Amino acid sequence: MRAAKLRWRIEHDYREMKQALGLAHFEGRTWRGWHHHVTLVSVAHAFCTLQRITRSPKETAPA
Repeated sequence: MRAAKLRWRIEHDYREMKQALGLAHFEGRTWRGWHHHVTLVSVAHAFCTLQRITRSPKETAPA
């Protein structure tokens, strides 16, 4: 059961990185450029995840 939940989380994060953070938008030709792009998307995803985790329950409730 735990593995199934982990798989869902990974798929959700990958979809978020592709759609919201631009992982699929790289059009360069070099390994170095692709690596920089993936690194920046990963850092942006980590930042968004930390913001979501540290947000208090009051901030997530609708106004």
